[in-house]
Amino acid sequence: MNNRNLVTGLLAFILIAISSTFIVDEREVVIKFRLGEIVSTYDEPGLYFMIPFLNNVKKYDSRLLTMDSKPEQFLTSEKKNVIVDSFVKWKISDPRNFYRSSKGDERIGVNRLSQIVNDLTKSEFSKRTVNDVVSGDRVEIMAKVTEEANQLSQTLGITVVDVRLKKVDLPDEVSNSVYARMVKERATVAKSFRSKGKEEAKGITALAERESETIIAEAYKESQEIKGQGDAQSTQIYANAFSASPEFYSFYRSLEAYKSTFDDKSNMILLKPDSDFFKYFNDTSGVKK
Repeated sequence: MNNRNLVTGLLAFILIAISSTFIVDEREVVIKFRLGEIVSTYDEPGLYFMIPFLNNVKKYDSRLLTMDSKPEQFLTSEKKNVIVDSFVKWKISDPRNFYRSSKGDERIGVNRLSQIVNDLTKSEFSKRTVNDVVSGDRVEIMAKVTEEANQLSQTLGITVVDVRLKKVDLPDEVSNSVYARMVKERATVAKSFRSKGKEEAKGITALAERESETIIAEAYKESQEIKGQGDAQSTQIYANAFSASPEFYSFYRSLEAYKSTFDDKSNMILLKPDSDFFKYFNDTSGVKK
């Protein structure tokens, strides 16, 4: 009986000890209540004590959080719709205000932050054209939205660290018309470039042909001059050789004639033996006998 009472007392002590303590993780911020009223907040990790049934605690994530918003349609200054996909980096900076503003429900605080960011983004987009928001002032827009959202969210106990655009798109019906216009403009530019290219190509081809004809004509003229000079020199050499020894020259020419005539064994020629063609066969001086 005594052992049973001892065990019961030990279990009761353990339960009271557990309900009298709470742990603050380094990734958390904790609010301690006393009968529903906020008593204190804890952001330093460690083991803390409280009075069971009189105190209770609520924990929130103290890390940098991401709110990934759904794509929204905003109007530009040209009254054209654009689809904006963005995200927000935020954290709980004041647990007391966050609890009061969200009535203890974290989802309410996140929804209120989302509404603030959307309203500011819509306001900034309404001041700019499609070209500005797509490729021009995106960094400036997000810097301004971040600054103003951070100021407004302080009452919620939230610090907005950054607001970023993931994507800015045009609605399908607008995109199709824009793409069609872009294709038409690019086709016009391409046609202009091709026309200019063909015109320049024709000019280059004509110039190359003229230069080619000029070069060929000059080369032919030069070759004819060289050939004429060669023929003149050749004639002069032959003339000098003939005048130096007419008989030897005649003999040499006859040998060349014999060689070209009988360069093949099958060649045959019918002539009289006393023909001038064979005058050097009978006598090396070429005198007929």
